Amino acid sequence: MNLVVDIGNSLMKVSVVDGADVVEAQRLAVDADIDVKRLQASYPTLRKAIVASSGVATASIASELRQAGLWVLEMTSTTPVPIGNDYLSPETLGVDRLAAAVGVVKCMGYDDCLIVDFGTAITIDLVEGGVFKGGNISPGVRSRFRALHDYTQRLPECDPTDEVLTLGRNTRQAIEQGVMQGIVNEIEGYISSFMDKNAKIMLIFTGGDAKFFDKRIKNAIFAKCDPVVCGLNTILEYNAGFENELF
Repeated sequence: MNLVVDIGNSLMKVSVVDGADVVEAQRLAVDADIDVKRLQASYPTLRKAIVASSGVATASIASELRQAGLWVLEMTSTTPVPIGNDYLSPETLGVDRLAAAVGVVKCMGYDDCLIVDFGTAITIDLVEGGVFKGGNISPGVRSRFRALHDYTQRLPECDPTDEVLTLGRNTRQAIEQGVMQGIVNEIEGYISSFMDKNAKIMLIFTGGDAKFFDKRIKNAIFAKCDPVVCGLNTILEYNAGFENELF
C-alpha cells in the first residue's frame, strides 16, 4: 500500500492507495497534521509515500513520514516520470498537472487527450502520443464569480449552477449563465482547435467543479478516479527502484 499526499492551493488530499484502488481519501487543511500512526495501524502494509505540491514546501511533511518509517519520494520538476514531457520550463510546471497527465495515460489508457481540471484554476492540458505537450491556465469557476462580486459595487456573489438557460432574465441569472457559458465557450474553442488537428483526442474532465458541466459540454469523459492521485501513485511506483538515488 502507498500513501499519496497532494498539497493544493486550498486543500491537502491524503490518499491510501492499494494497487489501482483508493481505499481511503482525506481532505485536510494545507497546514493540518497527517495522523500517520493511525494510518499505519489501519493499513499495516503501508510502506511507501509520495508528497507533491505546486506551492507549499514538502520537506517537513516528507521528514515526518520518513521518521514514521515510510520510504518517501518528494516529487519535483526533476523526478523521473513514465511519460514524455515537452514543456519548455519544467521547473515551473505544476506537479499536479504533470501527475494528472500520467494518471490519464497510464491509469485510464488515453495517449491522446485534452485534460480539463476544474479546480481553483481551470487547467487545460494536451497530451499527444503519450507526451505532455503543455496547456493553459485560466480562473476557476468560483474565482470568476468572486471577481465579479469583489470588483463591482452592486453585483451579488453567485455560485455554480446546473441550470442551463440561453439568457439570464434577472441579474443573478445573468451572472450565473454568463460565467458558466463563458467557460463552456472557452473549452469548446480548445476542443475545436485541437480535434481539428487530431481526431483521436479524448476530452477528459476532472476536478471538483467538473460536475456542473455534464449537461453543457457533450462527449466529455468524466474521470472515475482522481487522475492526480492515480498519477502520483504511478510515479511513486516508477521511482521505487531508484531508492539509493533518492536519499
